[in-house]
Amino acid sequence: MSSVLYDVPGPRARLRNRVLGVVTVLVVLALIALTIWRLYATGQFSAQKWSIFSYTRIWMLILDGLWHTLSAFLVAAIGALLLGFILAVGRLSDHAWVRVPVGWIVEILRAIPVLIFMMLMYYGLPVVGVKVDPYVAVVVALVAYNGSVLAEAIRAGVESLPRGQGEAGYAIGLRKNGVLRLVLLPQAVRAMMPVIISQLVVALKDTALGFIITYPELLYVIKLLGNQITYGSPLVPAAIVGGSIYVVLCLILSYIAYRVEKSTRRSPKVRRPQGPGTGEATTMTEFIAVQKGVGKGDATSL
Repeated sequence: MSSVLYDVPGPRARLRNRVLGVVTVLVVLALIALTIWRLYATGQFSAQKWSIFSYTRIWMLILDGLWHTLSAFLVAAIGALLLGFILAVGRLSDHAWVRVPVGWIVEILRAIPVLIFMMLMYYGLPVVGVKVDPYVAVVVALVAYNGSVLAEAIRAGVESLPRGQGEAGYAIGLRKNGVLRLVLLPQAVRAMMPVIISQLVVALKDTALGFIITYPELLYVIKLLGNQITYGSPLVPAAIVGGSIYVVLCLILSYIAYRVEKSTRRSPKVRRPQGPGTGEATTMTEFIAVQKGVGKGDATSL
């Protein structure tokens, strides 16, 4: 059995695929075992290095760093979404004096790396007499970069919709802002929701860049703990603990993205149109006529 795009593998191909699969699994397991053995041989699992995590004060520091990470992420996520919608609407404007400057702003913000943006705000602005708090520098940099990326995602989602969606909105008397706000944006956001949440996951991980400008987020605390000479400089144990926390946070956001994507795959429940004489519009022309207040008998003249 075969199709246009795919041929069902025969017995030899299936055997080859199984062998390749087994070899791949064995190689991965061997690399994991080698990594664990090297960590054990260098004393990374010793009680001295892990004893630092037996103190309540240490976990309070980790929770404090986690709080700083989440506080920066939540504010940056909300700000990036707002900025993304504003820039996307500007990019979709019919007026060139709005569309072109907004397009340049989006391209410039996307081109500047997040770390450089943070360093410019924290180290550069004081040169001209403006002192910026590390929290503000982290949030503004995350909002600027992720907002510009989300703007392009939303714009692409709107432009990917069939032209008939907008034309139907204009046909029932909606203006440009009404068509965009009531017809196009809801559908685009629904289609691009997995992409939006994936970009928010990137924003969460980019908060770790704040440790370079002394923002006391989770990575900053992990680096501080890993440099404790008293406990044998437990850099690897601290990295394992901190990395596990980041993995859990990203898995939570990824699960949210999965649930949202799964819900968007379901078609909306639309009531089936009834036949003539039941008071329901049976065609798009009659539907538009009803919206305009025109009788069904006059619908054919539209």
